[in-house]
Amino acid sequence: MIESFLEYLTFEKKYSKHTVSAYKNDLTSFQDFLITEFNQENLLQVHYTQIRSWVVSLVDLKISNRSINRKVSSLKSFYKFLQKTKQVEVNPLSKHKALKVEKKVQVPFNQKEINQVISNVENANDFVSVRNKLIVELFYSTGIRRTELIHVKEQDVDIAQKTIKVLGKRNKERYVPLLNSVIHTLHNYLHLKAEYSTESKELFITEKGNKIYETLVYRIINSYFSKVSTKEKKSPHILRHSFATHLLNEGADINSVKELLGHSSLASTQVYTNTSLYKLKKVYNQAHPRSSKKK
Repeated sequence: MIESFLEYLTFEKKYSKHTVSAYKNDLTSFQDFLITEFNQENLLQVHYTQIRSWVVSLVDLKISNRSINRKVSSLKSFYKFLQKTKQVEVNPLSKHKALKVEKKVQVPFNQKEINQVISNVENANDFVSVRNKLIVELFYSTGIRRTELIHVKEQDVDIAQKTIKVLGKRNKERYVPLLNSVIHTLHNYLHLKAEYSTESKELFITEKGNKIYETLVYRIINSYFSKVSTKEKKSPHILRHSFATHLLNEGADINSVKELLGHSSLASTQVYTNTSLYKLKKVYNQAHPRSSKKK
């Protein structure tokens, strides 16, 4: 039953191995709880009270509300699948309300911080430095995700058209334009990369010629921005956040930003509008007749 659901996620929903594995862990965790606490193996006869007991047990284990909501969401998707395949009539989670989660405000880098980092790597001329510079520029100029950057292949870059093909979530492709400054750095990087003997088809490689990996990409971004920023989080995602916020601040259409980011819904993009409100407030305070700043 669980296996057929996982196959559905893999082959029909096109979820990544990592995501499918997370669903599997959540479902087996609930099933183990059901057997231990209720001596019940049949997932088709589950009642909400049993699910509620599971949630309470997770809370007692000091698991965060955010993580618990994700686990329950996995279970809810599982029962939606069972409904769809007519194995159950009612989803026992249909009226479940998620636990309250404190919203964490992700503060983007400001343009001064980003300019400082780019300035610090401006005169890069060795392989590692030029590679790192290109990574920083790509993150900020395209809003690409870390996993997307790692899997970009050389053939995905069209220098003539000044675009890069990105394979996003659920294997959805999108094309993102490249700035002239990025094209320049890209030329330098490819020239230096050609000196390495590698079988990797990916654009970014390590000094040993292997495909670059997530922790290394994180360390690169964290290292550069730790020198210019005191913000708590200094990660590739914050650069993606900065990309979206700065575009919106400069008047970019939110639907265009949605397409550039590879979001499936506008709701995901609207998260970034919260941090661009300062510009609206500034305009409001300068323009409204009752504003104290006009007196």
